[in-house]
Amino acid sequence: MNPDVSAQRVSPPTWVLASHNPGKLAEFRTMLGDVDLKLASEFGLTAPAEPANSFVENALIKARHVSQATGLPTLADDSGLMVDALFGAPGVQSAVYAGEQQPDAAHIDKLLRATAHVPDGARGCKFVCVLVLIQRHDDPLPLIAQGIWRGELLRAPQGSGGFGYDPVFFDPETGKGAAQMLHADKAFRSHRGRALAELKRLL
Repeated sequence: MNPDVSAQRVSPPTWVLASHNPGKLAEFRTMLGDVDLKLASEFGLTAPAEPANSFVENALIKARHVSQATGLPTLADDSGLMVDALFGAPGVQSAVYAGEQQPDAAHIDKLLRATAHVPDGARGCKFVCVLVLIQRHDDPLPLIAQGIWRGELLRAPQGSGGFGYDPVFFDPETGKGAAQMLHADKAFRSHRGRALAELKRLL
């Protein structure tokens, strides 16, 4: 190998994803091929409290917490499912809807019971993702991007892929549930994919 060429190679930037969720990491790595993305859990960090009532505020809390601890640029997302018939619930409480440290199945079960009375045709919902990218913990100008994926709430889980509420989210445009999609297809079509496309535009 030509040493001059080797010397010119630039290592990809390292960012930390302010999450302990390997499913989110897999999706972001699919969409961010030119970034060395690591989970916050790789640094032994615990998740901060998320007391805010908005996705963007919670994302900022997570980003600043992780960036201050690691000294690295940090990407944080706050995301959730908003169901029309429940006036936007579970929303920012999506990850703790059935209680702290409960598995995805428990949150889904509670949601299906809460919407059992909602008729077909009125089961609209949307996945929401707000992304925040900061260069340092006191970054005065964080990049903020939003993505929304509209769909319908299924009456029972379908598919074996994805995570979170994916098994009960149906995408009318493709005729598939989120948990039935190929990983790469879902990654780019999803609320996270749309938010990341907007973040790339801002970058």
